[in-house]
Amino acid sequence: MNGTEDSGRRSLVRRTLLRGAALGAAVPLLPTAAGAGAAERSSGAAEGSSGAAGVRADSATLRWLGTSGWRVGIGGRGVLVDPYITRFPTGLFGPKGSFDPATELTCDRELVDRHAGRPEIILVSHTHWDHVNDVPYIARSTGARVVGTETTYHVLRSLGVDKAQISVVKGGEVLDFGGCTVEVVSSRHSRNANWSYFAPGTLNTPPPQAPRTISDLPEGDTLAFQLSVPDGPSVFFMGASDFDERAVAGLRPDVLMAAVPAGRATHRYVPRLLGALGGPATVVPVHWDNFERPLSGPPQRDPAMDLDGFVAEVHRCSPASRVVVPDYATVFGADMLPRTAANA
Repeated sequence: MNGTEDSGRRSLVRRTLLRGAALGAAVPLLPTAAGAGAAERSSGAAEGSSGAAGVRADSATLRWLGTSGWRVGIGGRGVLVDPYITRFPTGLFGPKGSFDPATELTCDRELVDRHAGRPEIILVSHTHWDHVNDVPYIARSTGARVVGTETTYHVLRSLGVDKAQISVVKGGEVLDFGGCTVEVVSSRHSRNANWSYFAPGTLNTPPPQAPRTISDLPEGDTLAFQLSVPDGPSVFFMGASDFDERAVAGLRPDVLMAAVPAGRATHRYVPRLLGALGGPATVVPVHWDNFERPLSGPPQRDPAMDLDGFVAEVHRCSPASRVVVPDYATVFGADMLPRTAANA
């Protein structure tokens, strides 16, 4: 057996054991409101279990930052995915017609500092405001490396980020950061009822002026990322509820951070996604919250998102998968069981 085959076999064994452990016992409840808020929609691993052979629950920590954002801790190192912490109002969640594309961009630096920490790496799925708004400030203030598309590169450069900090990717790259690897996957943006999306377009040159409003930030192509940690699970992060089925073929993440769709414009989204990724042991719905409400309170559902329907469809399509619905206050271990309550 060559190295690739051996690695694949270990991954399969680990995921099989993860799935088996997830079905083995009832999930313990933490004696805090935060622990109870991170709802398990099916049975999960016993408290203290690593979840799989060779996978340590303490190999990583994960905290949901709302939308598709995550703060990942790997030892003393930090990785951010799509961190949108400022969460300013645009009218998107108000009465019909109240959304204002001319809403000015703003960053609450004190709030961002409190939630973002000191990351080494920032992964940006695409360049809409609810994914990239706070990234320029975080990159400038921490020196973190940003991984994203060419559009992300030009936007960040126009907002004062050093070009030496930005790694432009397209999909297909496997980046070794020494202690974790990031596989970059070409992906697709969510579709609305008109089979389209807000602010399409890409940047191949610097913008004439720095973005000032949310409509100045084009989608700029969409990526997904699979983060793998030694002795820990592989985690697939989505920033939007669509994907390139051929691009994800062969990936077998232990944990899937799956964006919840706002409708049925994408054909058989859930069964195709779970089938292409081999039925991940744990599925975590993301991008279902009202991202104009602060992280200090409980998540409020986006009324356009059928979270319950999504969870039910995951159970139908992949009965062995455990579904974990996160909240903002819970820090999870690598096994996606609650560890502590975060400081809001």
